[in-house]
Amino acid sequence: MTEPSPVLLDETKTLLAKLVSFDTTSRNSNLPIIDFIEDYLKRHGVESTRVPDETGNWSSLFATIGPQGVSGIGLSAHTDVVPVDGQDWDTDPFELVEKGSKLYGRGACDMKGFVACVMAKVPEFSARNLKTPIHIVFSYDEEVGCTGVRPMIAEMGDKLVKPRMVIVGEPTRMSVVDAHKGPVRWSVDITGRPAHSSLAPLGVNSIAVAGELIVELGKIERELMQGPRDERFTPPYTTLQVTEITGGNASNIVPETTWFGWEIRAMPGIDPDAIEARIRTKADELLPAMREIAPEADIKIARTNDVPAFAADPESDVLSLALKLAGQNETFAVSYATEASLFHQVGALSVVCGPGDIAQAHTANEWIEISELEKCLGFLGRVGAWAEN
Repeated sequence: MTEPSPVLLDETKTLLAKLVSFDTTSRNSNLPIIDFIEDYLKRHGVESTRVPDETGNWSSLFATIGPQGVSGIGLSAHTDVVPVDGQDWDTDPFELVEKGSKLYGRGACDMKGFVACVMAKVPEFSARNLKTPIHIVFSYDEEVGCTGVRPMIAEMGDKLVKPRMVIVGEPTRMSVVDAHKGPVRWSVDITGRPAHSSLAPLGVNSIAVAGELIVELGKIERELMQGPRDERFTPPYTTLQVTEITGGNASNIVPETTWFGWEIRAMPGIDPDAIEARIRTKADELLPAMREIAPEADIKIARTNDVPAFAADPESDVLSLALKLAGQNETFAVSYATEASLFHQVGALSVVCGPGDIAQAHTANEWIEISELEKCLGFLGRVGAWAEN
């Protein structure tokens, strides 16, 4: 397979350096990077559409190269990155640094490397006589629960063309991924009644109630470990854990309020609703005794985020196409989540395939191998050739 030219690789590095220089940690507006990408596309004759959030401080970007108003192949990426707070970096996280065969910088791997490759191929895509359009689909706030892509997906089929298929460029070392787990998160707020600890029976101990719910979650966790398995995942079962907890004010006060968060990483086929229902049933069992003492006592359970598990149709066009373009005959499953499941839900058949190793994502001194960018550029070149025929 033809290697990308040194000029194209240098352009990709230059674009990646600029992309990394934008601090797109999810707490920050991503408009500066969207301005840059939009301007770059415009300079190459490609018009784009923004899909902003309610505040106008964040936006996704959608663009089509080739026939307009036609459902084609989407190249999907998120523009946000995770924080560097508390991490010990050897270099400035927001300055791309080349050392040997690696490029260091926040987002270099996850997933601005793919964004840079897509942008670097725009002139080539535009010069081709595409029969199938290539859609550029860039989102925000993926790192906080795939929230930013949802308004854009909601407009597909209406204001925006819905791609027939989507390649999500999350780091897979350019292997084709056809399944991933789905993270679902809940928040539990418990209200008891405070009392002097010497008169504990007059109060309702919210921490103790939380403990009983957490014990039930522990039982579910052990059942999931013994439940359905798929050895393609690591670990090969659905995981559950309590991730955060806070409660109480002082050692001599019965704690009035406690809050904790918990999540599952569900394999395809696992029903999060059934797990939630079990915890709600346990809460309903606890409430009567709490309210005998304190009628105001309560347990509130809220689902705070839900990214579905993903399993591609083994007969889907995008799966066979991705394998062909990647020169592979084997697919993989991963335990991290992507936006692929959200596209898949609305009928835009998806796979995950992008440069870099997920092991480097979110870490201090995040890096991507230059060879991964080369592989990605080659892959995208074959996407363009396919779309022209």
